[in-house]
Amino acid sequence: MRILEKLIGTLLIGLFFLGTSCSQNTYRKINKEYKRNVKEVAKAYREIPKTKEELNYDTLIITDEWVGTTNFSIRRPNFVIIHHTAQDSLGQTIATFTKSSTQVSSHYVIAKDGTIVQMLNDYLRSWHAGRGKWGAVTDLNSVSIGIELDNNGFEPFPEEQIESLLTLCKRLKWKYGIPTANFIGHSDIAPSRKVDPNKYFPWKKLAGEGYGFWYEEEVVFPELDGVSSIPLENPESFIQDTFDPIIALRIIGYDVSNPALAIQSFKLHFVQNEVTSELTDLDIRILKNLYKKYL
Repeated sequence: MRILEKLIGTLLIGLFFLGTSCSQNTYRKINKEYKRNVKEVAKAYREIPKTKEELNYDTLIITDEWVGTTNFSIRRPNFVIIHHTAQDSLGQTIATFTKSSTQVSSHYVIAKDGTIVQMLNDYLRSWHAGRGKWGAVTDLNSVSIGIELDNNGFEPFPEEQIESLLTLCKRLKWKYGIPTANFIGHSDIAPSRKVDPNKYFPWKKLAGEGYGFWYEEEVVFPELDGVSSIPLENPESFIQDTFDPIIALRIIGYDVSNPALAIQSFKLHFVQNEVTSELTDLDIRILKNLYKKYL
């Protein structure tokens, strides 16, 4: 009997360590590949430029003499771009981001329960923004950190998930000095292609914590005799107004090459209902109050 008990005990211990080992080794292969790729990137940084004398057969060499300056540092991210994954689970998203065939990635993925998975060093260039434009910046991947929220695109974001996002934004803003205005969404930089994060995303809450801007509601909704006024849906009342909403959108950062799409992206972020390509009286009130913050 004792021998049997010992055998069972030994078996249970073995199964425990096997399970622990499997859970720890789930991403061993992809992490090994990550380290190999990092070494290749580091190798490129360490490379000393060749001079014409050293490579006299290469007519493309432009360096007559190489002198290494001691005054340099690595590039720092200056934007945070927030996405929703448009997938059904954290595991599915990680699988997508670890396949070379997908050609997409992100620095962080945040699960519904608030778990934060970092997938890339902040200083490395993630492939999350794609073709996009914000102000004069046309390569957002090179200057930004991408954060993906596990969300299928049609549902609200759990409180635990947003709290983790706020914690992460606080760290990134402190570490890299990212300006308040530079916490934006994927839909902001790619009006023609993207709608994430969706209309349920709490941009107002983030702005209240210092990550992005929001309009002043007491100005947009002034009170008359103690009762909030209701903006008239009459754009014609602004015919004599010199305010140009397209210029205001451009000042904020939107690509206005297609004004209708820029308006839709603006409304998805700051109005979050009735996301059409036309500006109502209320939309213009919001835009008027908001764009000055970006000057």
